[in-house]
Amino acid sequence: MIKTSSCIFTFFLLICFFVVVAFGGTFDQEFDVTWGYGRVKILENGQLLTLSLDRSSGSGFKSKQQYMFAKIDMKIKLVPGNSAGTATTYYLSSVGSAHDEIDFEFLGNVSGEPYTLHTNVYAQGKGDREQQFHLWFDPTKDFHTYSILWNPRNIIFLVDGTPIRQYKNLEATNGIPYPKNQPMWLYSSLWNAEEWATRGGLVRTDWSKAPFIASYRNFNAQTSKNPTANSWLTQSLDNVGLTRMKWVQKNYMIYNYCTDTKRFPQGFPHECTLN
Repeated sequence: MIKTSSCIFTFFLLICFFVVVAFGGTFDQEFDVTWGYGRVKILENGQLLTLSLDRSSGSGFKSKQQYMFAKIDMKIKLVPGNSAGTATTYYLSSVGSAHDEIDFEFLGNVSGEPYTLHTNVYAQGKGDREQQFHLWFDPTKDFHTYSILWNPRNIIFLVDGTPIRQYKNLEATNGIPYPKNQPMWLYSSLWNAEEWATRGGLVRTDWSKAPFIASYRNFNAQTSKNPTANSWLTQSLDNVGLTRMKWVQKNYMIYNYCTDTKRFPQGFPHECTLN
């Protein structure tokens, strides 16, 4: 599905010519609580983290280290039941007015209606590259893996290993900004977004259902002090991956900025014809 560097198979073992520094410690080792301190719980000897939202406050956490290109995986179980008005975010971001950012945002809904998975890419302070999806499963029933692969070639968003979006680095050939110079922290939060999250704010949060809780497991980050040795730094989608991504986009994409004629009456952003 994803093109990688060469590997040698030797008697049931896969030996790959790269050295990966993988960060997958406990949540208390890898993250700091950034807000809503009493609403963040680290359980099961650091293997489980939960965020909570009530009428007074949400909560969030941030990685203790920055990443300069990485393959990030996190298992998340979203707020169950009536989650309208809530937003669970999971994203990489640098700081400053010209910041870079790679976003997963999960927008809640009333019971029985699907979550909206919102994605965006900021480069040098400019975003407005939204794509939104429904999921092909109930993300509140169990943990699912949400991954960001960010390397010099492209950014790939994956859900349970299935690519849903690819944003290519076209800066050198077409002048389109790409996140490539600024290290980023990993953030996650659960907060009140009832002004816009569900049907543009038409459906508000039912605070009688609070506290709302999102759960996290199995954080893993692949990075390295020797970038030339890591296969994920050269990964891009092969034909199988592209086919799977197109299947998701055909059946589950509900918004694409590259087809929004009302928003861009003078023509779509340049990357829309190239990505």
